[in-house]
Amino acid sequence: MRIAVYPGSFDPLTNGHLDIIRRGMRLFDRFLVAVLENEGKSPLFTVAERMDLVRKCTSDIPGTEVHSFSGLLVDFMRTVDASVVVRGIRAISDYEYELQMALMNRELNSEVETIFMLPGVEYTYVSSRLIKEVFRLGGDVARLVPPPVLKSLKARLPVTAGNGA
Repeated sequence: MRIAVYPGSFDPLTNGHLDIIRRGMRLFDRFLVAVLENEGKSPLFTVAERMDLVRKCTSDIPGTEVHSFSGLLVDFMRTVDASVVVRGIRAISDYEYELQMALMNRELNSEVETIFMLPGVEYTYVSSRLIKEVFRLGGDVARLVPPPVLKSLKARLPVTAGNGA
């Protein structure tokens, strides 16, 4: 069985993430979306809320599972018997960071392979950080996030003119 892990904070999940999940799932028997428990980043949503949003937004994608993890990714991968990490790359800056992480993961566990996937062109500029910033400033992000995420953003952040209120 081919099992892949797609780790990230997913704070919040974007349509770019969903694009990677949908296309990645075609390559694997099981596709585990692994929500990172890293409270040091001051996330907008709790781990449980992020997991719930990912579940809602991937319920129509067979073979997709949602997990959480803390600590080393390679340790989590051992517990779920996965050997492939899937990471989305939008720009050269992503590649430089992700290359370092992939090489460190390989150093920690030589059985782990990393696959870099490019999101659809329409999502190459989208990041969770940018979504939160634009939404907070009143920008409309409805085309860039799934409807359950937009609803959660509206419930969590003050609504200002222009953000789809």
